[in-house]
Amino acid sequence: MPGLIGKKIGMTSVFGADGKNIPCTVIEAGPCVVTQIRTEEVDGYAAVQLAYDEKKEKHTSAPMLGHFKKANTTPKRKLVEFENDFAKELQLGDQITVSDIFSDEEDAWVDVTGISKGKGFQGVVKRHGFAGVGGQTHGQHNRLRAPGSLGASSWPSRVFKGKRLAGRMGGDRVKILNLKVIKVIPENNLILVKGSIPGAKGSYVIVEE
Repeated sequence: MPGLIGKKIGMTSVFGADGKNIPCTVIEAGPCVVTQIRTEEVDGYAAVQLAYDEKKEKHTSAPMLGHFKKANTTPKRKLVEFENDFAKELQLGDQITVSDIFSDEEDAWVDVTGISKGKGFQGVVKRHGFAGVGGQTHGQHNRLRAPGSLGASSWPSRVFKGKRLAGRMGGDRVKILNLKVIKVIPENNLILVKGSIPGAKGSYVIVEE
């Protein structure tokens, strides 16, 4: 079966069987609707497109309205393709829920992909973990969080591309591998995974087995 599109609800904690308090992230995963099926013969690869989260018709373009109508479903906000051979098992308009993916929550592990929180333009200490330039003695009153010397002399007379410098931080696509599923609440489409996942509360995530 494919993965699921979901939404990060926030964090909580649950007590495990050994009495330890486990920090968890709550994900509302699905229900997702099959809106397109890719095949080797037509598209050159096998995949299924899933859609999630309701959207008003007045905020949907005419081509996309037709796309959703073909799958006999209402407009959705988020669409994701999952490449695999399971496309043969599904039909347009099929709904995929948490219980379809996680029939047994014991020993279930998932990979979660999301967009990390954007932190704007940051310096080298926060962005790359630099230690700054020495102490504050010997006249260094404003060098504590500075990057220090950038290297090059008369040759090559420039800074090489890719050097760790200040710049935009966050807002990247991040995939966290092998998160343990602590609990599944199918009636509310919720999954509790151990640890943290990228993104702010309410942001979209992709959950894959």
